[in-house]
Amino acid sequence: MRRWSSVLAVVAAALLAWPALAEDADAPPATTADEPPREAPHAAPKKKRDGPNPCMTPDPGFLDYDRWENVSLGQMVAPVKGGVRKNGGFDLVVHFHGHEPARKEFVKTAKGIVLVGIDLGLGSGPYEARFADASVFPRLIASVEERMKKRSGNPKAHVQHLALMSWSAGYGATSQILRQPIADKVEAVILLDSLHAGYQEGGDKGQVRAAQIEHFVDYARLAAKKKRLMFLSHSSIIPPGYASTTEVANHVVHELSGKMKKATRKDVLGLEMISRFDKGDFHVRGYDGNDKPDHCAHLGLVASVMKVYLVPRWKTPPAKPVKRDD
Repeated sequence: MRRWSSVLAVVAAALLAWPALAEDADAPPATTADEPPREAPHAAPKKKRDGPNPCMTPDPGFLDYDRWENVSLGQMVAPVKGGVRKNGGFDLVVHFHGHEPARKEFVKTAKGIVLVGIDLGLGSGPYEARFADASVFPRLIASVEERMKKRSGNPKAHVQHLALMSWSAGYGATSQILRQPIADKVEAVILLDSLHAGYQEGGDKGQVRAAQIEHFVDYARLAAKKKRLMFLSHSSIIPPGYASTTEVANHVVHELSGKMKKATRKDVLGLEMISRFDKGDFHVRGYDGNDKPDHCAHLGLVASVMKVYLVPRWKTPPAKPVKRDD
Protein backbone atom coordinates (compact mmCIF):
# COMPACT_ATOMS: atom_id res chain seq x y z
CA MET A 1 0.00 0.00 0.00
CA ARG A 2 2.81 2.41 0.74
CA ARG A 3 4.21 1.90 -2.76
CA TRP A 4 0.91 2.64 -4.46
CA SER A 5 0.28 5.62 -2.20
CA SER A 6 3.59 7.12 -3.23
CA VAL A 7 2.87 6.47 -6.90
CA LEU A 8 -0.52 8.13 -6.70
CA ALA A 9 0.99 11.09 -4.87
CA VAL A 10 3.49 11.57 -7.69
CA VAL A 11 0.72 11.34 -10.28
CA ALA A 12 -1.43 13.88 -8.47
CA ALA A 13 1.50 16.26 -8.23
CA ALA A 14 2.29 15.81 -11.90
CA LEU A 15 -1.13 17.01 -12.92
CA LEU A 16 0.04 20.48 -12.04
CA ALA A 17 2.54 20.27 -14.86
CA TRP A 18 0.64 18.39 -17.56
CA PRO A 19 0.80 13.86 -20.14
CA ALA A 20 3.93 1.68 -27.45
CA LEU A 21 6.45 2.58 -29.20
CA ALA A 22 7.28 0.17 -32.04
CA GLU A 23 10.24 -0.06 -34.37
CA ASP A 24 10.35 3.21 -36.29
CA ALA A 25 11.84 2.08 -39.58
CA ASP A 26 8.69 3.30 -41.36
CA ALA A 27 9.07 6.85 -40.09
CA PRO A 28 7.87 9.43 -42.66
CA PRO A 29 10.32 12.07 -43.86
CA ALA A 30 10.42 15.48 -42.20
CA THR A 31 8.67 18.33 -43.97
CA THR A 32 8.88 22.09 -43.66
CA ALA A 33 6.35 24.50 -42.20
CA ASP A 34 5.84 28.26 -42.15
CA GLU A 35 4.79 28.41 -38.50
CA PRO A 36 4.11 25.90 -35.73
CA PRO A 37 0.50 25.02 -34.92
CA ARG A 38 -0.31 26.39 -31.47
CA GLU A 39 -2.87 23.91 -30.23
CA ALA A 40 -3.20 20.16 -30.02
CA PRO A 41 -4.59 18.63 -33.23
CA HIS A 42 -7.56 17.69 -31.09
CA ALA A 43 -8.30 16.90 -27.49
CA ALA A 44 -10.68 13.95 -27.48
CA PRO A 45 -13.15 13.45 -24.66
CA LYS A 46 -12.34 10.92 -21.96
CA LYS A 47 -12.65 7.38 -23.25
CA LYS A 48 -13.14 3.99 -21.70
CA ARG A 49 -9.84 2.12 -21.50
CA ASP A 50 -9.14 -1.55 -21.78
CA GLY A 51 -6.34 -3.09 -19.77
CA PRO A 52 -4.57 -1.80 -16.66
CA ASN A 53 -4.93 1.66 -15.21
CA PRO A 54 -1.93 3.59 -16.62
CA CYS A 55 -1.51 5.32 -13.26
CA MET A 56 -1.25 2.01 -11.41
CA THR A 57 0.24 -0.62 -13.70
CA PRO A 58 1.17 -4.17 -12.60
CA ASP A 59 4.62 -4.49 -11.07
CA PRO A 60 6.89 -7.03 -12.82
CA GLY A 61 9.33 -6.91 -9.91
CA PHE A 62 12.99 -6.08 -10.34
CA LEU A 63 13.77 -8.98 -12.71
CA ASP A 64 17.56 -9.02 -13.26
CA TYR A 65 18.07 -5.86 -11.21
CA ASP A 66 18.76 -5.37 -7.52
CA ARG A 67 16.39 -3.29 -5.40
CA TRP A 68 16.75 0.46 -4.95
CA GLU A 69 19.84 1.69 -3.11
CA ASN A 70 20.63 5.24 -2.06
CA VAL A 71 23.04 7.53 -3.90
CA SER A 72 23.81 11.19 -3.19
CA LEU A 73 20.38 12.20 -4.51
CA GLY A 74 17.56 9.79 -5.24
CA GLN A 75 17.94 6.05 -5.60
CA MET A 76 19.65 3.66 -7.98
CA VAL A 77 18.85 0.25 -9.43
CA ALA A 78 21.65 -1.73 -11.06
CA PRO A 79 21.89 -5.21 -12.59
CA VAL A 80 22.50 -7.99 -10.09
CA LYS A 81 25.23 -9.21 -12.42
CA GLY A 82 26.74 -7.64 -15.53
CA GLY A 83 26.20 -4.26 -17.14
CA VAL A 84 29.85 -3.19 -16.80
CA ARG A 85 32.35 -3.38 -19.64
CA LYS A 86 35.89 -4.69 -19.23
CA ASN A 87 37.17 -1.11 -19.25
CA GLY A 88 34.82 -0.30 -16.36
CA GLY A 89 32.33 1.64 -18.46
CA PHE A 90 28.62 1.35 -17.69
CA ASP A 91 25.55 3.12 -19.04
CA LEU A 92 23.30 5.35 -16.94
CA VAL A 93 19.82 6.84 -17.26
CA VAL A 94 18.83 9.47 -14.69
CA HIS A 95 15.04 9.79 -14.51
CA PHE A 96 13.20 12.71 -12.93
CA HIS A 97 9.65 12.38 -11.52
CA GLY A 98 7.77 9.12 -11.08
CA HIS A 99 10.72 6.85 -10.36
CA GLU A 100 8.67 3.77 -9.37
CA PRO A 101 6.38 3.75 -12.44
CA ALA A 102 9.45 4.35 -14.63
CA ARG A 103 11.34 1.51 -12.94
CA LYS A 104 8.53 -0.96 -13.64
CA GLU A 105 8.90 -0.33 -17.38
CA PHE A 106 12.67 0.17 -17.39
CA VAL A 107 13.61 -3.25 -16.00
CA LYS A 108 11.67 -5.01 -18.78
CA THR A 109 14.06 -4.00 -21.56
CA ALA A 110 17.02 -2.00 -20.23
CA LYS A 111 19.29 -5.07 -20.38
CA GLY A 112 22.06 -3.78 -18.15
CA ILE A 113 21.66 0.01 -18.10
CA VAL A 114 21.78 1.53 -14.60
CA LEU A 115 18.82 3.68 -13.53
CA VAL A 116 18.74 6.53 -11.01
CA GLY A 117 15.27 7.79 -10.03
CA ILE A 118 14.64 11.18 -8.42
CA ASP A 119 11.35 12.59 -7.10
CA LEU A 120 11.29 16.08 -5.61
CA GLY A 121 7.61 16.94 -5.27
CA LEU A 122 5.12 19.37 -6.80
CA GLY A 123 5.69 21.11 -10.12
CA SER A 124 8.89 21.78 -12.02
CA GLY A 125 10.10 24.41 -9.52
CA PRO A 126 11.71 22.03 -6.99
CA TYR A 127 13.61 20.30 -9.78
CA GLU A 128 14.87 23.59 -11.18
CA ALA A 129 15.88 24.81 -7.74
CA ARG A 130 17.69 21.62 -6.73
CA PHE A 131 19.76 21.43 -9.91
CA ALA A 132 20.47 25.16 -10.24
CA ASP A 133 23.77 24.50 -8.48
CA ALA A 134 26.07 23.13 -11.18
CA SER A 135 27.87 20.93 -8.65
CA VAL A 136 24.80 18.83 -7.75
CA PHE A 137 24.57 16.67 -10.87
CA PRO A 138 28.32 15.90 -11.16
CA ARG A 139 28.24 14.94 -7.48
CA LEU A 140 25.39 12.54 -8.21
CA ILE A 141 27.34 10.96 -11.08
CA ALA A 142 30.38 10.53 -8.83
CA SER A 143 28.18 8.89 -6.20
CA VAL A 144 26.80 6.40 -8.72
CA GLU A 145 30.30 5.60 -9.94
CA GLU A 146 31.42 4.87 -6.38
CA ARG A 147 28.51 2.50 -5.89
CA MET A 148 29.27 0.72 -9.16
CA LYS A 149 32.94 0.35 -8.24
CA LYS A 150 31.90 -1.50 -5.10
CA ARG A 151 29.23 -3.55 -6.84
CA SER A 152 31.43 -4.65 -9.75
CA GLY A 153 34.74 -4.87 -7.92
CA ASN A 154 36.21 -2.83 -10.77
CA PRO A 155 38.02 0.30 -9.49
CA LYS A 156 37.76 1.79 -12.97
CA ALA A 157 33.97 1.74 -13.07
CA HIS A 158 32.71 4.94 -14.68
CA VAL A 159 29.74 6.27 -16.63
CA GLN A 160 30.41 5.64 -20.31
CA HIS A 161 27.03 6.71 -21.71
CA LEU A 162 24.59 9.08 -20.00
CA ALA A 163 20.93 9.93 -20.64
CA LEU A 164 18.46 12.26 -18.92
CA MET A 165 14.83 11.16 -18.84
CA SER A 166 11.82 12.90 -17.34
CA TRP A 167 8.08 12.61 -17.07
CA SER A 168 5.78 15.55 -16.39
CA ALA A 169 7.34 18.14 -14.04
CA GLY A 170 10.74 16.45 -14.05
CA TYR A 171 11.83 18.44 -17.10
CA GLY A 172 12.82 21.23 -14.69
CA ALA A 173 15.92 19.25 -13.71
CA THR A 174 16.85 18.46 -17.30
CA SER A 175 16.43 22.11 -18.20
CA GLN A 176 19.03 23.15 -15.62
CA ILE A 177 21.51 20.39 -16.44
CA LEU A 178 21.47 21.18 -20.17
CA ARG A 179 22.65 24.70 -19.33
CA GLN A 180 25.67 23.45 -17.37
CA PRO A 181 29.16 22.29 -18.46
CA ILE A 182 28.26 18.63 -17.79
CA ALA A 183 25.69 18.87 -20.60
CA ASP A 184 28.52 17.94 -22.99
CA LYS A 185 28.44 14.44 -21.48
CA VAL A 186 24.69 13.96 -21.92
CA GLU A 187 24.23 11.73 -24.96
CA ALA A 188 20.45 11.34 -24.88
CA VAL A 189 17.42 13.29 -23.63
CA ILE A 190 14.02 11.61 -23.23
CA LEU A 191 11.00 13.78 -22.39
CA LEU A 192 7.75 11.91 -21.74
CA ASP A 193 4.85 14.38 -21.92
CA SER A 194 7.26 16.57 -20.06
CA LEU A 195 8.27 19.75 -21.85
CA HIS A 196 6.35 22.92 -21.04
CA ALA A 197 7.02 26.66 -21.35
CA GLY A 198 5.29 29.92 -20.60
CA TYR A 199 3.68 32.17 -23.17
CA GLN A 200 5.50 35.16 -24.61
CA GLU A 201 4.52 38.36 -22.82
CA GLY A 202 3.27 41.01 -25.19
CA GLY A 203 3.36 38.63 -28.13
CA ASP A 204 0.61 36.97 -30.11
CA LYS A 205 -1.85 34.98 -28.04
CA GLY A 206 -0.49 31.52 -27.36
CA GLN A 207 3.06 32.21 -28.57
CA VAL A 208 5.57 29.99 -26.78
CA ARG A 209 8.26 31.82 -24.82
CA ALA A 210 11.19 30.64 -26.92
CA ALA A 211 13.94 31.77 -24.55
CA GLN A 212 12.78 29.24 -21.93
CA ILE A 213 13.41 26.27 -24.17
CA GLU A 214 16.15 27.40 -26.56
CA HIS A 215 18.62 24.93 -24.98
CA PHE A 216 16.18 22.09 -25.74
CA VAL A 217 15.97 23.32 -29.33
CA ASP A 218 19.78 23.38 -29.52
CA TYR A 219 19.87 19.80 -28.27
CA ALA A 220 17.22 18.77 -30.81
CA ARG A 221 19.41 20.24 -33.58
CA LEU A 222 22.32 18.09 -32.43
CA ALA A 223 20.05 15.04 -32.41
CA ALA A 224 18.79 15.86 -35.90
CA LYS A 225 22.43 15.74 -37.03
CA LYS A 226 22.84 12.37 -35.23
CA LYS A 227 25.27 13.84 -32.73
CA ARG A 228 22.83 13.13 -29.88
CA LEU A 229 19.56 11.26 -29.35
CA MET A 230 16.36 13.04 -28.35
CA PHE A 231 12.92 11.49 -27.88
CA LEU A 232 9.95 13.74 -27.13
CA SER A 233 6.34 12.68 -26.56
CA HIS A 234 3.26 14.79 -25.93
CA SER A 235 -0.38 14.26 -25.02
CA SER A 236 -3.32 16.44 -26.08
CA ILE A 237 -3.82 17.94 -22.62
CA ILE A 238 -4.36 21.71 -22.58
CA PRO A 239 -3.12 23.17 -19.27
CA PRO A 240 -4.31 26.48 -17.80
CA GLY A 241 -2.21 29.54 -18.49
CA TYR A 242 0.95 28.04 -20.00
CA ALA A 243 2.01 26.19 -23.12
CA SER A 244 1.02 22.57 -23.50
CA THR A 245 3.45 19.81 -24.38
CA THR A 246 1.84 19.81 -27.83
CA GLU A 247 2.56 23.50 -28.39
CA VAL A 248 6.13 23.17 -27.17
CA ALA A 249 6.77 20.09 -29.31
CA ASN A 250 5.40 21.92 -32.36
CA HIS A 251 7.65 24.88 -31.59
CA VAL A 252 10.76 22.69 -31.38
CA VAL A 253 9.88 20.91 -34.62
CA HIS A 254 9.24 24.26 -36.32
CA GLU A 255 12.65 25.53 -35.22
CA LEU A 256 14.12 22.55 -37.08
CA SER A 257 12.19 23.62 -40.21
CA GLY A 258 9.88 20.66 -39.80
CA LYS A 259 6.21 19.83 -39.42
CA MET A 260 4.48 17.06 -37.52
CA LYS A 261 3.00 14.39 -39.80
CA LYS A 262 -0.33 12.71 -39.13
CA ALA A 263 -0.05 9.17 -37.82
CA THR A 264 -2.42 6.48 -36.60
CA ARG A 265 -1.17 3.76 -34.30
CA LYS A 266 -2.18 2.19 -31.01
CA ASP A 267 0.58 2.02 -28.44
CA VAL A 268 1.04 0.90 -24.85
CA LEU A 269 -1.48 1.53 -22.07
CA GLY A 270 -4.14 2.79 -24.45
CA LEU A 271 -2.05 5.52 -26.07
CA GLU A 272 -3.22 6.45 -29.55
CA MET A 273 -0.63 8.12 -31.76
CA ILE A 274 -1.92 11.01 -33.85
CA SER A 275 1.30 12.60 -35.14
CA ARG A 276 5.04 12.10 -35.42
CA PHE A 277 8.25 13.71 -36.61
CA ASP A 278 11.66 12.18 -37.30
CA LYS A 279 14.85 13.86 -38.36
CA GLY A 280 18.16 12.11 -37.79
CA ASP A 281 18.08 10.94 -34.17
CA PHE A 282 15.40 13.43 -33.10
CA HIS A 283 12.01 11.75 -32.67
CA VAL A 284 8.69 13.25 -31.64
CA ARG A 285 5.52 11.27 -30.96
CA GLY A 286 2.16 12.98 -30.47
CA TYR A 287 -0.72 11.21 -28.72
CA ASP A 288 -4.43 11.73 -28.25
CA GLY A 289 -5.99 12.01 -24.80
CA ASN A 290 -6.58 14.81 -22.35
CA ASP A 291 -7.02 13.23 -18.93
CA LYS A 292 -4.98 11.86 -16.05
CA PRO A 293 -4.61 8.28 -17.40
CA ASP A 294 -3.44 9.68 -20.76
CA HIS A 295 -0.72 11.58 -18.93
CA CYS A 296 0.33 8.55 -16.87
CA ALA A 297 0.39 6.33 -19.96
CA HIS A 298 3.48 8.11 -21.30
CA LEU A 299 5.51 6.35 -18.62
CA GLY A 300 4.65 3.16 -20.48
CA LEU A 301 6.92 4.33 -23.30
CA VAL A 302 10.02 3.82 -21.14
CA ALA A 303 10.42 0.12 -22.02
CA SER A 304 10.21 0.76 -25.74
CA VAL A 305 12.55 3.76 -25.68
CA MET A 306 15.17 1.57 -24.00
CA LYS A 307 14.65 -1.29 -26.45
CA VAL A 308 14.33 0.67 -29.67
CA TYR A 309 16.82 3.47 -29.06
CA LEU A 310 19.24 3.33 -26.13
CA VAL A 311 20.31 -0.32 -25.86
CA PRO A 312 21.12 -0.66 -29.59
CA ARG A 313 22.78 2.76 -29.69
CA TRP A 314 25.00 2.17 -26.69
CA LYS A 315 25.51 -1.58 -27.13
CA THR A 316 25.04 -1.95 -23.40
CA PRO A 317 26.56 -5.13 -21.93
CA PRO A 318 23.56 -7.29 -20.99
CA ALA A 319 22.73 -8.09 -17.40
CA LYS A 320 23.14 -11.76 -16.57
CA PRO A 321 19.85 -13.52 -15.80
CA VAL A 322 19.32 -14.28 -12.14
CA LYS A 323 16.94 -16.63 -10.40
CA ARG A 324 14.86 -14.78 -7.85
CA ASP A 325 12.73 -16.08 -5.01
CA ASP A 326 10.83 -12.79 -4.61
